[in-house]
Amino acid sequence: MSKTPRYFTAAEAAEKLGITAATLYAYVSRGLIRSEAMDDKRRTRRYLVEDVQKLIDRKEQQADPAKAAQSALHWGVPMMDSGITLINEGRFYYRGYDAAHLAKQHTLEEIAALIWTGAIENHAEIFVGESLKFSPTLFKTLSQIFVSNPALAYVQRYQIALAMAAADDFAAYDLSPEAVSKTGARILRLLTLTAVLPINNIVTDTIYRVSTAQILTKGWGLDEHAAYLLNAALILCADHELNVSAFTARVIASAETTPYAIVIGALSAMQGFKHGGNSERVAAMMRPMMSDADIRPALVDKLRLGERIPGFGHKLYPQGDPRAAVLLTLLENDAPDSSALHLAQAVIAEVRALIDIPPNIDFALVTLENVLNLPRGSALAIFALGRTVGWIGHAIEQYSDPNLIRPRARYIGIPPRENG
Repeated sequence: MSKTPRYFTAAEAAEKLGITAATLYAYVSRGLIRSEAMDDKRRTRRYLVEDVQKLIDRKEQQADPAKAAQSALHWGVPMMDSGITLINEGRFYYRGYDAAHLAKQHTLEEIAALIWTGAIENHAEIFVGESLKFSPTLFKTLSQIFVSNPALAYVQRYQIALAMAAADDFAAYDLSPEAVSKTGARILRLLTLTAVLPINNIVTDTIYRVSTAQILTKGWGLDEHAAYLLNAALILCADHELNVSAFTARVIASAETTPYAIVIGALSAMQGFKHGGNSERVAAMMRPMMSDADIRPALVDKLRLGERIPGFGHKLYPQGDPRAAVLLTLLENDAPDSSALHLAQAVIAEVRALIDIPPNIDFALVTLENVLNLPRGSALAIFALGRTVGWIGHAIEQYSDPNLIRPRARYIGIPPRENG
């Protein structure tokens, strides 16, 4: 059986699409088709078959509305305009800046300002101490709830905190871009403090003058150098185009509800196992692995049962998830002697040997959790905190569009019946 090719030449791609070479290059520059160099001089390039086929499908759907209705809301459909994140040729960018570089050079607050306003320098006026404060009574009540209900997962804690804080934050009803940025800053600080509750004396005046990563570092009792790793992870998770939770956020925003409601809804989508909740499956897989000898049998058992190995592979990154690559490299540099890191590296090598699939961000976040010995479930907590920045960014974009996101249903049920 012949294997389907992964790449077209320029001539093949142009012929398939029925376009000129110049138009093909324009598609590449707009991020619609990914390409890569075929030689060291980078003069000849090849084009991903998957992307070419998506464009062909789009043209067919535009020409045939019935076919479009049948395939609507599947992977890659529909497409919406956004100026936040570009995923192209195995890399991703926030507002045109390489996210991998941003993760090493800036704070999450600065990236929030970039995504929300288009300018990193605006973080100073958005994250102002007094404007971030909530009533001390709120955190006291939340602490009591969490102590009484220790089984609450981080995402559930976040949703409780949001619902309670929203009741008194009337400024959140102002949906202008400037106001939503300020509300977003309050929400980010609220969720960060919620992640470290209940901790005595953590909510002080000084806590409003430090970064998200520094709060997590202090609240989780880590060495100060851990803040750099946490900050990088948060930035790498800040946005990832129109994933399930971001699309959920935009649908909710199109109804013109508050950012609090948007983040609550996006969190509901994120905790699903096909999205951020996949990190829990990674953690469950890694937990029984005590040594290298445990790895291959555990992985083979999954494959024999027809299961996917969680934490590996990503449709948008056939050559490897750049978010995972950056975070794992930072961990290797920071904790080269960590037994948890060595175990993770052995798992990566074994998966490569078995099915040749690289790790994704879920695996990297669980590795971060294990290397830093963070509280159980913190991988998803970090993912959700970082992604809150993206959700607020998508809300700001969507608020500027007067249209409601309201697809129609293609009815396939029992036909209407005559009375009697």
